[in-house]
Parts: sequence; structure tokens; C-alpha cells
Amino acid sequence: MAPSHSTSGLRPDRFDRDGQDQLIDVRDLRAALPGIRRLRRWAHEALAVRPGESAVDIGSGSGSEVLAFADAVGPDGTAVGVEPDPDLLTAAERRAGQAGSAARFLPGDAYNLPVSSDSFDVALCERVFQHLTAPQRAVGEIARVLRPGGRVVVMDSDWGTAIVHPGDRHVVQQVIETLISSTTDPFAGRRLPGLLTQAGLVIDDFGSHALVQEHSMGAGALVARVSAMAVARGAITEQQREQLLADLEAGARTGDIHLSVTIFAVLAHKPE
Repeated sequence: MAPSHSTSGLRPDRFDRDGQDQLIDVRDLRAALPGIRRLRRWAHEALAVRPGESAVDIGSGSGSEVLAFADAVGPDGTAVGVEPDPDLLTAAERRAGQAGSAARFLPGDAYNLPVSSDSFDVALCERVFQHLTAPQRAVGEIARVLRPGGRVVVMDSDWGTAIVHPGDRHVVQQVIETLISSTTDPFAGRRLPGLLTQAGLVIDDFGSHALVQEHSMGAGALVARVSAMAVARGAITEQQREQLLADLEAGARTGDIHLSVTIFAVLAHKPE
């Protein structure tokens, strides 16, 4: 899988109801950026969904990939999204209705998929595992719902690969360590092949994909937020934070800036 580029960021876990539509817009904007678009295109090509098949997106968000599945499986197939957030479920159902899509959406999470065993030919799970405390349960659920021969793509960020340049090396290291410590499973990306194998699935392909923030964004919201967290926990001083942000803004003006994280993706299948 060829690397490509996009803006990266932590998935928001909490938000105000009044800001829901704005949050959805931000997520959709991020998904429309070139790197994420290419990553999802690879996933769909690898899964090679056929008419009449059944497909599920685990952690389907506002529903874009389920709509793509619905188009691929056609009128004789099934496309389902599973999402724990009721507001995102509502947004996804609204989007499907506006598109005239047969996509369906169910409340549920990666630990308890509300579907029968051996019921899907295809599964997708994007950037969910970094938020899980028991990833083994989640891969067990994926293995349960796939039919023999069924395919799955699981992809997730690995925050241990984060790069922040320029900046004082010690300060950058402390900011990245703060990011790692604030993520439930920061090394989810590198663990995916092992988790899927332990669940009895067979790995068919494994690749990486660099998500690189556009240099015009400067430090960006993620570094600004995480560096403030680093100050709060005493890892760096406020003066060091201000200098880091100034260094990044200066780098953005000259083109000497690099902010990225690597996402790993695994294609696997359930043995016949």
C-alpha cells in the first residue's frame, strides 16, 4: 500500500449536542482530504465487495463508508453500519435517506455487535481500536460475525510513530509522550496483525500509510491542545510550549515543517 498524506487528529470522544452538526462537518472534511480518501479507496479495493454480498462498517460514524458498501452490494445485498453514538447514527440515517440509499444503521459497539454470527462477507473497522481497552474482545466479535471466507480490513493510527518538526527535541518528545499517555491504546496500529491472528483470522496484506498535516496549518489544533496538556502535567513549561508553537509557525512559513502519524491497515480473512 503506497503512503499518502492527510491531516491527522484525535477522534473527539465528547462534544456538546448543539455542536453536533459542526462536528460532523469537521469529520466529513477530514475524510475528504486526499490521504484519508486514498486510504479508504485502498480498503474498498482490497475488500472487493461484490453485488449480493453483506458488508458491515464497525464504528461507522456519519455513514460514508456504509453508503459506499450499499452501492457495491446493490439491491440484493446488505450494508450495515454499527455506531455507539446516537447523534452520529441519526446523522448517518439522514444522509442515507437523502441519498436514497438502502444502507442501514444499528446502535452498538465493537464489543457487542448487534448481528448474528457468520452473517457478513465483509467487515471494515477504521480508527476504532485506539479507543478500546479490550481489543481482543473486538477482534473476537469481528471473527464471530464474518462468514467462513469473509474478509476484513482493520486500520488504525499508531501514535508511537508521531513526528513533530521543528522544535526542541526534549520538548517535542514530552509532547508526543503526553499524546501517547492520553490515548487508550496508542500503539493500536502495530498490534493489529497479532490481534487478528490470535482471533483465528488469516492475514492477507499489511501496509502503512503516512497521514501528514498540511504545512499551511502550522502547529495545528492537535499540537496546540496536547502541548497545553503537557504543561498541565508538568512535562514542559509554558515558555517551552510557546517556543515550540512559534518554531512550528516559523517552519510553516518557510516550508520546514513536518507533523505526521502513521496509520497501519490489515487485510485478513476467516478460514473456510
